[in-house]
Amino acid sequence: MKKSKLLIKYDHVDICQQELTVVRDITLEVHSGEFIYLLGKVGSGKSSFLKSLYKEVQIANGNAEVLSYDLNTIKNNQIPYLRRKIGVIFQDFQLLTDRTVYANLEFILRATGWKEKEAIEEQIQIVLAQVGLKNKGYKRPHQLSGGEQQRVAIARALLNSPEIILADEPTGHLDPEAGRDLIELLNGITASGTTVIIATHNYTWVDLYPGRVIYIEDEQMKTI
Repeated sequence: MKKSKLLIKYDHVDICQQELTVVRDITLEVHSGEFIYLLGKVGSGKSSFLKSLYKEVQIANGNAEVLSYDLNTIKNNQIPYLRRKIGVIFQDFQLLTDRTVYANLEFILRATGWKEKEAIEEQIQIVLAQVGLKNKGYKRPHQLSGGEQQRVAIARALLNSPEIILADEPTGHLDPEAGRDLIELLNGITASGTTVIIATHNYTWVDLYPGRVIYIEDEQMKTI
């Protein structure tokens, strides 16, 4: 059995937004291949915690290490390399509406240093197949259902073979059936060793697709 790798280590970490502490004294370890639910009410600090992992929100106190980068000492020119190892999925898809699915994905690859046309085409086909959209590359976002658009967002997050995928309320704009399909897809991604952290306030998914549960309430993070 392959030994899991330590990906995230927070030791007595406080997270602040605009000088206000939103989550305090976080002590947490996350390993490769984990499927994690981050639960809590709207405004509890779930998004702030996720953003702290890729250095969009600052660590105020404590020691934080993500993918071997020390978040307290990381240099600005290292942050893009950290972010390439983390795929992020947003509630509102954030697709470029003026171009096709293929062009959306190509844009990300070229922006992250891919140059060879054949390699780009191959990688796009791999991730589209992975999310069940193999024949939808020519369509524009408005021609897809909400569930399909979110699958494109997952494909985009998978492009650079990230070690961690963060999904922030990924089913928020989807009907229950599309939401369930999406959680099942994310759950399956962990089989390759990728860690998936889903921020949600929908407790239904925990029963359908069990995983590790972390809860944020009253500025405190607890493991259930």
